[in-house]
Amino acid sequence: MLVAVEVMTTSTKSSTTTDRTSARPVARLFSFPNPVNEVSSRLVAGGVVLLALTIIIFDQPWLTVLLAYGFVARVLTGPKLSPLGQLVTRVITPRLRVAPKLVAGPPKRFAQGIGAVFSVTAAVLALGFGLQAAADVVLGLLVVAATLESVFAYCIGCHVFALLMRTGIIPAEVCERCNDIWATAA
Repeated sequence: MLVAVEVMTTSTKSSTTTDRTSARPVARLFSFPNPVNEVSSRLVAGGVVLLALTIIIFDQPWLTVLLAYGFVARVLTGPKLSPLGQLVTRVITPRLRVAPKLVAGPPKRFAQGIGAVFSVTAAVLALGFGLQAAADVVLGLLVVAATLESVFAYCIGCHVFALLMRTGIIPAEVCERCNDIWATAA
C-alpha cells in the first residue's frame, strides 16, 4: 500500500514537473524583453520604414503580410520570431559597437501592438478589399511613426502608453518604471 502511494505521489510530482517544464519554454517564447535596447528598437523601426515605403512606392501590397507578421511576432515574442528583429538583434546591433541604451519594455511592446493594428489594417484593406489607396494612407501613418522612432528616438506609442498610465487606464503594476517615461529618458 505504501509503495502504491509513493508511486502515485512520484508520478503526480513528475507530471506536475513536466507540466511546469513544458510551460517554461512556451512562456519564454511568448515573452517580451524588459528592458529593451533602444538602439535595436530604432533599427527595427528603420527597417519598418524601408519596408513600408517599398510597399507604397513599388505598389507591392503582398508585402503588407510580411510587415504585419513582423509586428504581430514582435508583440507576441519580442524579436524571437521576427525576421527583422533577429537580423537587428543578432547581426546589426552587435556590429555597431554602440553602447546599449536600455529602456522599459512594456511601452515598446505597446508601440509594437499599435504597429500591428496599423499593418494588419493595411493588409486587410489592400488584399482583402482591394483598397490600395486607403492601405497606403495607413502605411504612410506607420512610416511617420516609425521614422520618428528611428531618426529622433521619439516613440509615439511609448508616449501614449505613459499617458494611459497617468490616467489610470493602464495600472501602475504593469510597469513601475514607466510612470514617467520622460524621467527614464533623461
